[in-house]
Amino acid sequence: MLIVLVHVHVKPDCIEAFREASLENARNSIEEPGIARFDVLQDNDDPNRFILNEVYRDAEAPAAHKETAHYAAWRDTVADMMAEPRRAVKLTNHFPKDSEW
Repeated sequence: MLIVLVHVHVKPDCIEAFREASLENARNSIEEPGIARFDVLQDNDDPNRFILNEVYRDAEAPAAHKETAHYAAWRDTVADMMAEPRRAVKLTNHFPKDSEW
């Protein structure tokens, strides 16, 4: 399992549009065979900040995800909504084990 946390700081006037675009991307992403989980999380204390929690089944799945039409649509739609460039943190999952997903 590979987990990618994508930190996004959204412009205040773009929050709802960003949320809608991200939810559409998540709905499509979870249908990909290489994705085990895809969460769209919004900070309760700072609603301009989101984290996309992307859980991939293997190391090749993120590249496959970036080749999809829904990812390209999301990327292009939200590009001007960000207050700063998004930042990704890649993590290795140790628990639960892959077989428990």
